[in-house]
Amino acid sequence: MANSKNYYEILGIDKKADKDEVKKAFRKLAQKYHPDKGGSEDKFKEITEAYSVLSDDKKRREYDSYGQTFPGGAAPGAGGFGGNMGGFDFSNFQGFQQGMGGIEFDISDLFSGMAGDIFGGGGGRVKRGRDISMDVEISFKESILGVQRSVLITKVSQCEVCEGSGAKPKTEMETCKTCNGAGRIHETRDSILGAFTSVRTCPNCEGSGKVPKEKCTNCGGRGVVRKEEEIKLTIPAGMDNGEMIRMPGHGEAVKGGRAGDLYIKVHVKPHAVFHKEGANLIMNLPIKLTDALLGTTVSVTTIDDKVLDVKVPPMQQTEETLRVRGKGVKFSEGGSGDLLIRVTASLPRKLSSKAKKAIEDLKSEGL
Repeated sequence: MANSKNYYEILGIDKKADKDEVKKAFRKLAQKYHPDKGGSEDKFKEITEAYSVLSDDKKRREYDSYGQTFPGGAAPGAGGFGGNMGGFDFSNFQGFQQGMGGIEFDISDLFSGMAGDIFGGGGGRVKRGRDISMDVEISFKESILGVQRSVLITKVSQCEVCEGSGAKPKTEMETCKTCNGAGRIHETRDSILGAFTSVRTCPNCEGSGKVPKEKCTNCGGRGVVRKEEEIKLTIPAGMDNGEMIRMPGHGEAVKGGRAGDLYIKVHVKPHAVFHKEGANLIMNLPIKLTDALLGTTVSVTTIDDKVLDVKVPPMQQTEETLRVRGKGVKFSEGGSGDLLIRVTASLPRKLSSKAKKAIEDLKSEGL
């Protein structure tokens, strides 16, 4: 049976409202009706149920079409407060405690990023170090053939002495006295809406619940140190100027979590002879007018410094393209592009009297 509730009316929005409008309406009503502020539990449940449906593209399409949603999220209205209402699971609410006796949440969630912070379940997230980036300049030849590079970068890295634990080697860990081993601390603070209890990661143990009895002398118990580190880069064949390479886990380290990523922006210096179009290499080859008319053989040095003898047949146009297969960009999965030689006939700047007579003879023959 279709749901009789009109979620758009509950949030006070138009049916054409976008996601930002849905979120703003929910924030406003959540602040007004939250039970900790003396609001109605039923009303708060109702607006949360409406938001859980209208903020989800799939559920919103089902609701607009059929007046209800279907599994894999529970149908609207299913479950009690603190259960699964219309696919919104309060167990993921950051710092949420089931039961109306002591609702706890971070008030900042109502003012910023509710869709990500509240519904993402911040409590169990693995800490992640900061992503970093750097620029590397390579030659055109290296961009085509690929290259190995070693670079020095200064970043926050895991302490080699304590291996990231922050403890002096061969010493034990003990329960954090700040949070009593919970890894989180509860704080009550006043705001314009009154007193709220928030839950945050313990700053002393950084969420682990344990601290070293003796701190590592190398990192001072932080588990990480800022140092210069050598990174070996593999730049694959066929890189274009401005492309990025991502190296997971090579960013900055963080105690008790995983390292961020390193992003390398590649800058390719132009080549005097070649340029790239897709998987093909392009070069220009000007030849003398007589060679263009009679044909010739020219020696061409490829991007990998090999010399090829290329036969140029008599040209029928002032510009023609020759294709040398397999001499372009190498593919990592096998195969390669081609070398395209754009041959042009060069006109002489000055003619001798003998050359002029020869050309006049050609002209008399209708050439």
